[in-house]
Amino acid sequence: MVKLIINGQEVSVKEGTSIMDAAEKVGIHIPHLCYLRDINEIGACRVCVVEIKGMQKLVTACNTLCEEGMEIYTNSPRVRSHRRINVELILSDHNANCASCIKSGNCTLQQISNDLGIIMTDYENVAEKARWDINLPLVRDASKCVKCMRCIQVCEKIQSLGVWNLIGSGFRTTIGVHENNDINDMECALCGQCITHCPVGALRERDDRITLNEALADPEKITVVQVAPAVRTAWGEQIGLKDKDASMGKLVCALKKIGIDYVFDTNYTADMTIMEEGSEFLARLANRNRYTWPMYTSCCPGWVRFMKTQYPDMVGDLSTAKSPQQMFGALSKTYIAQKLGIDPDKVYSISIMPCTAKKYERSVQQVNSSGHGSDVDLVLTTREIDRFIRSDSIKPQDLIDMPFDDIFGEGSGAAVIFGTTGGVMEAALRSAYFLVTGENPEPDAFKNVRGMDGWKEATFDLAGTKLKVAAASGLGNARKLVEAVKKGQVAYDFVEIMACPGGCVGGGGQPFKDGEELAGDRAKKLYGLDKINEIRFSHENPAVQLTYSEYLDKPLSHKAHDLLHTDLSSWSLDMRQDIEK
Repeated sequence: MVKLIINGQEVSVKEGTSIMDAAEKVGIHIPHLCYLRDINEIGACRVCVVEIKGMQKLVTACNTLCEEGMEIYTNSPRVRSHRRINVELILSDHNANCASCIKSGNCTLQQISNDLGIIMTDYENVAEKARWDINLPLVRDASKCVKCMRCIQVCEKIQSLGVWNLIGSGFRTTIGVHENNDINDMECALCGQCITHCPVGALRERDDRITLNEALADPEKITVVQVAPAVRTAWGEQIGLKDKDASMGKLVCALKKIGIDYVFDTNYTADMTIMEEGSEFLARLANRNRYTWPMYTSCCPGWVRFMKTQYPDMVGDLSTAKSPQQMFGALSKTYIAQKLGIDPDKVYSISIMPCTAKKYERSVQQVNSSGHGSDVDLVLTTREIDRFIRSDSIKPQDLIDMPFDDIFGEGSGAAVIFGTTGGVMEAALRSAYFLVTGENPEPDAFKNVRGMDGWKEATFDLAGTKLKVAAASGLGNARKLVEAVKKGQVAYDFVEIMACPGGCVGGGGQPFKDGEELAGDRAKKLYGLDKINEIRFSHENPAVQLTYSEYLDKPLSHKAHDLLHTDLSSWSLDMRQDIEK
C-alpha cells in the first residue's frame, strides 16, 4: 500500500494504482477523453492532467502511478488553465456542429466542454475534411475524430483485426484505415465495436431512418417488423425509460405509433434456427467421418466475415443455417404473407437489430431466397429506432404495453438467450437432446456455457454421446480458439462464436455509455426472461410447430433447405452491395 494526499484528502491505495483510480476512490472525478481501462491508457488527450507538488510538469492521471507521499491537485488554477487549453485545442481540430451530430447529448467531448464552460475559443478551426462513402454500413467522419486512438486499440486488442491505424505525419497525423487502404479492401468484420467505443461522433453506422420514412409513406408497402432478442435489453436507454419499464410491449406500442403495420419477434425464427442448426448438427454427428470438426454456428455475420477473410479454408465447417434475421425475412415473404393473406410483393421486411453487420448481411445475394426481392429490405440498429421514436416526439410516459401481432410474436426462453454469448449453444443443446431422446432435459442442464468469459468450454452427455462444446465472444477470442483447433491443442464437436464481446447484447448497434461495458448486465436480463418464460424449448414454440406442419414439413426438408439455409462459401464480402436500399 502507498499513502498520498489528493486535494487535501489522505488516500491509501495498492501499489500500482493510477492517480485517476485513486482519486475515484475518494469521490474525485478526473475528466478524461481517450482513456479505456486495460485498452487505451496512453494519455493522448491530456485532458486528465493533474499537478503533483514539487513537480514542474503536469502529468496525466490515467497512466501515472501513485507513489508514497505524493501530494496531488486535480483542480488547481494551473490544472484548470491547462485542461481548458487542451480541450480548446482539441475543439479547434473538431467539427463541432453538435446540433446535427449523431452523438449529441451522449458525447464525452461535448460533456467535458460544457463542464469546463467553454463557450467559444480563440483558436482557428482546422478540422480535417471528411472523405468517406456515407452509403457504406460503417461511416467514419474524419472531421469529428479527436485522435484518441480508441478505435485502433479496440480493433487490434479486442477484435485482433487492426483495421484502423495512425496515418500521415506531423500536424496532419490522423487516424484512418490501415496503410491508407479503402475500407472495402480491408478485412473489417463490421462488428461496430469501434463505434461503441468512440467518445465522439467520428464513427457511426449508416443512418437509414429516411429509408424507413419513405417505406411508411408508400401505400403499396406493408411494413413488417421483426425485433431481435438483444434489443429488449437496451432499447429504452436512449428514450428515457428505466430498465424495469422498458418492456417489449411498450416497444411494440412505439412501433405502432410510428405507423408499422405488423410487429413480430425474431425469437420466432431464433427457434427456427435452433431446429435447423440443431438438426444439421445431429445429421453431421451421424456421418462424422464425412465432416471436419467442430461445426461452428453461423448466425453472426461479423463472425462469418471474419471466418471468410481469416480462415477461408474452414468456411465449410460453419453451419449452413441462415441467421434468425434472414430466416424471418424469407418467411415474411412466403409463409407469413400467406398466413396474413397479403401479397408477398407488398411486404416490406424491416429488422431491428443490435448489430451493424446485419446491414451488410441483408444485402448478400445468396441469402435472398423468397423470390420476392430482398428477404430483408431494411435493417435498423437499436440506436436508430430510438432516434426515430424521439424524432416522432413519442414520450415514454405515453407508451402502454401492447402484444406482438398474432402467431409470429411467439418465442421460447431458448430464443431469448440467443442475444448473449453461450445462448445459441445452450438453446441448441436443449432441443438436440429432445430430438435424440424424445424427452426434454432440465432447462438449465447446459448452463455451464453461460458467463462473460471470452472463451468457455464444457462437456455434456447427449443420450450416451459425450459432446465437447465451446463458446467464444469477441473476435480476438475467436482467433485464439480457431488457432488452438487448427494446431490440435483442443478438440470440440460444436462451437458458438459471436463477434462482439458478450454477444449481441454488447453489439455494435446497441446504445452505449462511455467507459461502461454493459453486456454482462444485459445478459442477466435475458436469462431472467428465459427463466420465467412458459416455453423454454425451441421445439415447443407453437409458431415453429405450425410452420413445419403447414409449410416446411420438417427440419432440413427440401423446402426448409431452400428457404432457411445458405451457401456461405459464395457470399461476397463487398460492403458496397448494401448501397441499394
